[in-house]
Amino acid sequence: MATTKRTAKSRRKGSSQPWIHQDGVEIQEFGTVRMFPLGLTYEARMYSCQRLNQVLADTQILYSLYKKHHWLMRGPTFYQLHLLLDKHAAEQLELVDALAERVQTLGGVAVGDPRHVSEITVIPRPPDGAEEVPAMLSRLIEAHEAILVAAHDAAARSAEMGDDGTNDLLVSDVIRTGELQTWFLIEHLVDTPLVESARDR
Repeated sequence: MATTKRTAKSRRKGSSQPWIHQDGVEIQEFGTVRMFPLGLTYEARMYSCQRLNQVLADTQILYSLYKKHHWLMRGPTFYQLHLLLDKHAAEQLELVDALAERVQTLGGVAVGDPRHVSEITVIPRPPDGAEEVPAMLSRLIEAHEAILVAAHDAAARSAEMGDDGTNDLLVSDVIRTGELQTWFLIEHLVDTPLVESARDR
């Protein structure tokens, strides 16, 4: 594929030719933080970025699980669950962005490449094919619990280190959203009669 290279002369005159196929150097390594004047210690920001990146990786996997199960949903509750899982996925995607931006705000590098995410996440990989509906819902609930356990611990520790912003994000957004979504999923796994009460049988 032919490419146009800019010459020193064209740079001086200006050109609308895009500079494509560029190689760059890594200007900040993953797992490091830049020094920002945020009123937080280096140690607090390092800790928060590390914990936030773990929650971020797991949340990206949870988002993907929601989309996968949204597409593969079937059975008599297809319509309701198809819509519910898509709504939950959209809410998880908002959390992904909020978590990533918090890492960046603290001077860190947010995990974003799916291949990197797969190396970090603690959420087990599902089968490539379709599972039964109760198994899909259970898988989502277990993923939520793993994130909630990590978020509770990270929120408490970040508060101890003075990082109120990270604590607020984890408590107000990650934990509250995760708890509410888990409740909605759990109620679909209750074996309750649909048209005749047990007393009338």
